[in-house]
Amino acid sequence: MKIKNILKVTLFSLALSLSLTSCNDWLNLLPDNEQVTEDYWKSKEDVESVVASGYYYMRQAVPTLINWGELRGADFYNLGASDASKLQDFDMLSSNSLCNYLSIYQVISMANSVLKYAPEVQDKDNTYYTSMMQSHLCEAYFQRAWAYTILVKNYKEVPLIVDAYVNDNAEMKLPKASESQIIAQIKSDVEAALATGAAKGTYEEDWQTKSRATKWALYALMADICLWNHEYDECITYANKILEATDAIRPAFITETANWFEIFYPGLSNESIFELYWDYNTEGINNNFTSIFPALGETVISIGSGRGYCNLTEAAKEKMIQETTDVFAYAKSKDIELTPDQRIGRMYLTSYISNSASWNGSSFTCGNSMSIWKYRGTDIVDATTVRTHTDANFILYRVADVMLMKAEALVMKGQSSWMAAVQIINQIRNRAGLSDFIDSNDVDAINALDQYTLLTEVFDQREMEFLGEAHRWYDILRLARYDATFAPEGTVEDNSSLAYETYKTAGFGEDVVAYKTKAIELIASYNQTTSPMQLQSVLQNSWAWYMPLPEYDITTNSNLKQNPYYE
Repeated sequence: MKIKNILKVTLFSLALSLSLTSCNDWLNLLPDNEQVTEDYWKSKEDVESVVASGYYYMRQAVPTLINWGELRGADFYNLGASDASKLQDFDMLSSNSLCNYLSIYQVISMANSVLKYAPEVQDKDNTYYTSMMQSHLCEAYFQRAWAYTILVKNYKEVPLIVDAYVNDNAEMKLPKASESQIIAQIKSDVEAALATGAAKGTYEEDWQTKSRATKWALYALMADICLWNHEYDECITYANKILEATDAIRPAFITETANWFEIFYPGLSNESIFELYWDYNTEGINNNFTSIFPALGETVISIGSGRGYCNLTEAAKEKMIQETTDVFAYAKSKDIELTPDQRIGRMYLTSYISNSASWNGSSFTCGNSMSIWKYRGTDIVDATTVRTHTDANFILYRVADVMLMKAEALVMKGQSSWMAAVQIINQIRNRAGLSDFIDSNDVDAINALDQYTLLTEVFDQREMEFLGEAHRWYDILRLARYDATFAPEGTVEDNSSLAYETYKTAGFGEDVVAYKTKAIELIASYNQTTSPMQLQSVLQNSWAWYMPLPEYDITTNSNLKQNPYYE
C-alpha cells in the first residue's frame, strides 16, 4: 500500500488566528507543508486544525463518493471510454483512476493522528481541558469509522490502519484485513466515542451542528454498519436513538411535502444529521461537484468534456415521471390542486427539472431533457432560477435515511415486524405526496405480502428519496448480500463457514440466490452502456461487486493481495 503518499500527508494550519465558530477558518484551509510529527502537537489549536483537516478531506472525497455510489447503481450513466464508464459497466482494471482511495485514507490519517496525540497536548497546553479533548476524540473516531465504512462497502477487504504514521521506520507493507475485522473496528470506534460522554448534540453554530460529528451522526453511522452486517436488532436500537429522541434540539423528520426542498436549499435543515458544508459567501470557493450532473438539455459524453458526466438513465427518468404522475393523481383524489410550475412532492422542480411539463388530468408528461435539480435549485420555484454559486452541501445522513434503515431491518427480522415497517414506508411516501403503500392497520393485507415485495418497496423509496446522494449502489449491493450464498470465496476470513453464516438470512422462497438474481436483473435493466448478457456473466462472481485495489499498491506491497476477480 502506498503508505508514504497516503498517510504521510501534510497538515493544514490556519492562515489567521483560529476561531471555533467561523466556517471560513474551519473549512477553507491551505497546506503549510508540515508533517504529522510529534513536534507539531503543542496546543489545542493544533488539535483543532487536524480535526478540521479530516473534514476537509471528507469534502475532497465528494466526487469520488458520487461516482462510487451512483454509477454502478444505474440511475446515472457515463458516456465514452472513461474510467467512470468502466466502473458502471463492471469492467474495471486496477489501473482505473477511480480505484484510488487516497482521500479516504487521508481522513483516516488525520483521525489516527488526533487519537494518538490529542491526549498528550494536555501536558503542553493547560487551557486544553479534558472535555474539549474528549470532544475532539469523538470527532476523530467518527471520521475514522465513516472512512472505513466507505472502504468496506466498496472493497470489502482493505488494510486496517489505526496507528499514526509519523516516521519512516513505521511498517508500510500491510496486508488486507477481513470485512469482519474492519466492521468490528468501526463499531469499536463508535462505541469508544459514545463512551467518552463527550459526543455533542449541538454546537454553537448551526453549520457546526450539522457538519461536525455529533452523537446523532454516531448513532446513524452505527445503524448503517449494523444493517450492512445483518445485525437487525442493533440497527433498530441505534436508529431509535434518533427517531425516539426527546432532546429539545434533535434531528427530526420533515413531515410537510412542501418543505422537502429545504433539505437542500438552504440546507442545514432539521432533518439533516450530518452534511459536508460549503458556503461561498464565507469561503469564497465553489465545491464544483454539481458539475458532475449535467445542466438541463445536456447529455455529456465524458469527463474530458470539462462538464458534468452523470447523465440520468432512461429507466430512472421513467420512474421519476411516474412518481410525479402518481403525486398528481393522489392530489386530485384529495381535491388538492397542483400545477407543473410548483414543486411536486420530492420530484418535479425538487429532485429534477424538465424542458417541458404538463398534466392532462390523468397523466404527467415532460420532455426528454431532464436534469438533477436538488443541487442547483433555489427557494424560487422556477426552472430558470439557479444558485448563484455551486456551493450546495452534500448530505451523508438524514432522518429519512435512518427511518428506511429501520424499515429494512424490520422487514428482514420477519413477518411479525412488517406492520411497523409498513408504517415507516407510509410516512416516507406521504411526505413525498404519495398514497399509502398499503394500509398499515390491514393485518391480512400485510400478512399476504412476501419479504421481497416489501423489501423492494423500501428500496424503491430509497431510490427516489436519495437520488444523486450516493446511496443507490450500496442499496443494490446490500440486496444481493441478503442471499445465503453471496459471500465471495477466498476472503481473508479464517473460517469460511463464518462468512457463510454472516450472509445467511431468512431468504426469499426456496431459492438461495434469488436476491442476487433480482439485483443483477435490476442493474441490467437500467444500464444503457453494456449488454445485459455481459452484466449477467460478470456479476455471477460476487467479487466483481467490489472494486479492485489500486495497481500501484499491489505492485509495491508484497503483503497486499488483489481482489480475486481482478487477479
